[in-house]
Amino acid sequence: MSGSWLDAVVFDEHGLVPAIAQDAGTGRILMFAFMNRESLALTQASGYATYWSRSRGKLWKKGEESGHRQRVRAMRLDCDGDVVLLQIEQEGGIACHTGRESCFFRQLITQDGEPNWQTTDPILKDPSRIYSS
Repeated sequence: MSGSWLDAVVFDEHGLVPAIAQDAGTGRILMFAFMNRESLALTQASGYATYWSRSRGKLWKKGEESGHRQRVRAMRLDCDGDVVLLQIEQEGGIACHTGRESCFFRQLITQDGEPNWQTTDPILKDPSRIYSS
């Protein structure tokens, strides 16, 4: 995997770079994951997001189980070269394994002086109907 565009990316000590998936139409942040050099190259070549799963220790093609693939419309690199932004079209409208549009479905809301995380987004599809075991 060679190429000057990949050489501009600053990977951490584990060979990973943070990646943010943003809905290309609405601007909403849908999820956060990590990518390595190979997943970045595969994403660019295929036009669909591929990430690195730290928990499984392998490449993770978004939507390979759920069918909720992410078509990449643009890839952006931040000023320091250490964060990738993927502007995507989310197939099926669900990016989160909980069956929600976005992984960022909880908001810190203060009521009566007490801050608490509150769920603000509905489940669009029961996760048990999305994923096989």
